[in-house]
Amino acid sequence: MFSINIKLKFALIALFLVGGVLLAIFQGFWYALPFILVGLGLMASYLLLGTVQSAAQLVQEGNFEKAENRLNLIWKPEWLYKTNKAFYNILKGSLAMNNKDNNAAEAYFKKAEAIDLPTDDEKAMVQLQLANINAQKQKWNAAKVYFMNAKKLKVTQQQIKDQIAQFDLAFKQRGQMKNAQGQGRRQMMQPGGKRRRPKMR
Repeated sequence: MFSINIKLKFALIALFLVGGVLLAIFQGFWYALPFILVGLGLMASYLLLGTVQSAAQLVQEGNFEKAENRLNLIWKPEWLYKTNKAFYNILKGSLAMNNKDNNAAEAYFKKAEAIDLPTDDEKAMVQLQLANINAQKQKWNAAKVYFMNAKKLKVTQQQIKDQIAQFDLAFKQRGQMKNAQGQGRRQMMQPGGKRRRPKMR
């Protein structure tokens, strides 16, 4: 997808809007109208799309600090187009996880979850991230709910399918461990499970 460098976009917005105003003053409104319309179009593009696309590219390249700075250039995240708003929250959540701030990451992923994401792949990715965060907090019941939500979706990306398979294996292993622990406790409670103390003379 074609995108303009954000610094160049800011410069063009200023150039067309300021140039349009000056033309309107000295030459008349109709001379200035094309410049003003282009400037307003670029401004609308910035407000609705933000810097999400370029920040996502930086995350893929592993340049997390620069991606964070790029996202911080978004003036009003709540004004972003719905899809871009969802990806903004996903990126902010991913960056928070990279910084070991699971509470902030969970808040961002829940915001993304509340928005109608375009495909099941994105929906599953958010559910898996929330499952991972809750598993790290030892909130296994909540983690399982998010995992089951992801498992119900029609995922096409192999990477996400692999993550689902890894979670499935982890939950099965945890279930086997709990069963083994439960059997051990039951055996200890059965008659004869304790050693008799010798009688005191």
